[in-house]
Amino acid sequence: MMTMMIRPRSMIRRRRVLGAMLGAAAMMAACDTAAPEVVTTDTVVPVTIANVDVGTIRARVRVTGVITAAPGADLIVVAPQPARIAELTKAEGDRVHRGDLLVRFDIPALSAEVSKQRAEVGRAEARLGNAHAAQARARDLFERGVASRKEVEDADREIADAIADVDSAKATAASAGALAAQSVVRATFDGIVARRQHNPGDHVESSAADAVLRVIDPSRLEVLASVPMTEVGRVKLGAAARLAGETAPAGLRVASLPIAVDPATTSVPIRLSMVTRIGLPVGAPVTIDIDAEEHAGVIVVPASAIVREGEEAAVFVAVDGKAVRRPVTLGLADGADVELTSGLKTGERVIVAGHATLPDGAAISSTVPPQKASS
Repeated sequence: MMTMMIRPRSMIRRRRVLGAMLGAAAMMAACDTAAPEVVTTDTVVPVTIANVDVGTIRARVRVTGVITAAPGADLIVVAPQPARIAELTKAEGDRVHRGDLLVRFDIPALSAEVSKQRAEVGRAEARLGNAHAAQARARDLFERGVASRKEVEDADREIADAIADVDSAKATAASAGALAAQSVVRATFDGIVARRQHNPGDHVESSAADAVLRVIDPSRLEVLASVPMTEVGRVKLGAAARLAGETAPAGLRVASLPIAVDPATTSVPIRLSMVTRIGLPVGAPVTIDIDAEEHAGVIVVPASAIVREGEEAAVFVAVDGKAVRRPVTLGLADGADVELTSGLKTGERVIVAGHATLPDGAAISSTVPPQKASS
């Protein structure tokens, strides 16, 4: 005889609920212990690569400065004393030649002084002429026994005094003439009128703040730059320099060494002479790169290959169709290239374009950029 046990439906329902809860708990536990995320993609990213090789790199010191006229190439015309402008022949932008009349000042006091001193010279020369005649008479009388020796000596003394008087008068007249000559100003070099602040008839003061004209020789310009205190030791006399960002041959040379600190900016001024014309006007602000240290026989890669993450630097190396991230240590930099002191070796291939958002291990298809034409 078969006996059958029949369970209540409520008991069966409780067991089903318990099984569902246990299954859910197991799934949650599995989620808490999930494996690390792995970036996988089937997309092949096109990139540009460059071969890693040994080369030479020179660091640069970046400074700011302003275009200015070189010593002797800047003429600022100022009245020798308060005066009226009688003649002013040149306008701004006009070209002038050495010896050209620039300004003639009307200074009556100087003209009067010149006339006075010329009269003094005439008086002194007349006295000297009289002294010579008196000396001749005294000697004649002495030889005939009429005059005494003392009268001859007095005549000789008068000659000496008259000569000194003539010399003094001529020196004073020359000084007055030199001062009066300053009322006529001529160009001392070929150049261009850079600024004109007055017109004929204007009254001007004897002050640089009230200058009449400024003439500059555009063929003799230089750069007056400021070197940060931290970079002073890297700047050498005669070092080549160029406008920042330029790759052309150096158009500037360091013409003076850093000597004194500017207390207002805690920087040191230097002068850079122009080897070739820059084509910028006087007063134009410029940023200059000055050649500094040079390292030869080192690993050099394009600056575009460097990926920065905070204070760390890395590159992506092309290995078997994959982009492999590689930490590196940086050395000198010249704006276009960077020296690597560790992380790469010659013969490897580094990605220089297309790696901005590239994940480590991504599949890549690479091209090599064309070689630069040699100059």
